Amino acid sequence: MGAAMDALTIRRPDDWHVHLRDGAMLRAVAGHTARQFARAIVMPNLSPPVTTSALARDYRDRIIAALPQGAGFTPLMTCYLTDHTDPDDLARGAAEGVFTAAKLYPAGATTNSASGVTRVAAILPVLERMQEIGLPLCVHGEVTDPAVDIFDREAVFIERVLIPLLRDLPALRVVFEHATTREAVAFVSEAPDTVAATITPQHLHINRNAMLVGGIRPHLYCLPVAKREEHRLALRRAATSGSGKFFLGTDSAPHPQHAKESGCGCAGIFNAPFALESYATMFDEEGALDRLEGFASLHGPRFYRLPVNEGTVTLERADSAVPPHIDAGGTALVPFHAGERLGWRLRG
Repeated sequence: MGAAMDALTIRRPDDWHVHLRDGAMLRAVAGHTARQFARAIVMPNLSPPVTTSALARDYRDRIIAALPQGAGFTPLMTCYLTDHTDPDDLARGAAEGVFTAAKLYPAGATTNSASGVTRVAAILPVLERMQEIGLPLCVHGEVTDPAVDIFDREAVFIERVLIPLLRDLPALRVVFEHATTREAVAFVSEAPDTVAATITPQHLHINRNAMLVGGIRPHLYCLPVAKREEHRLALRRAATSGSGKFFLGTDSAPHPQHAKESGCGCAGIFNAPFALESYATMFDEEGALDRLEGFASLHGPRFYRLPVNEGTVTLERADSAVPPHIDAGGTALVPFHAGERLGWRLRG
């Protein structure tokens, strides 16, 4: 079906996991997300992090101020959980429409996660309140135990943290963000309808060879790190399966080129400018273009209990050249697929 299709019109999609940063970087990158998506779950790992409803309100205002004029885009805010998160403030923020979700970063798991949760037991009252009010928990699913190999940290997190957590709080609604392994796919697939997962474009396109063979390619380094080919193939099967448990979350995470190409390169892939084209190319390769709308536009709103967007976007089969750099107010960013050509283009 996909091979015969030259244009595809779908409901306007959402990005259920994005890093928009702050300040000058926010002003430089927000328009790339707003051009493609109607809404986005915005990550709270700023420095300092977004840990209260008041901070989330302020950050939301800064995002809206940074958008291009006329952008029909709604940022959906998340609370950065810490060992000291106030359940009452979180619940109040949810009731007032400030928080759409809360984010669990194990302390030290990724960029700006030093203030994250040291142990799940420390936030049990918060998680119990979230279960009670139905607020989704977005999880960075990796353990930070230095004895665990970095390629195994996601699978170990499922066994050590997620399975016991859902045993104790079976009605807690959980999004396993940026799933990267067949273990994550299997766990989410077999879990109740209260558990879902997002999948990034990079983990659908690359395995760890892309980052490590023929020289280290720092612009393909992200966390969770890309895994073996068997895991990439499992993710592609999940994304194109039609299952409502899997939906679009780019995890677009911009870092200046010089910060990526350094002695300690930052983790994160900036994929926002060509995210839909990247996903469409993969769905086309899998002969599953008829299932892209569900993955990009329908499954996420259903899980988050939000209405599907009005309006549509159209992708057309056309050569889409990704530039080697994108200017961010004088700072160079290297986008995902830099220097490559994708087979689809977002019209307009």
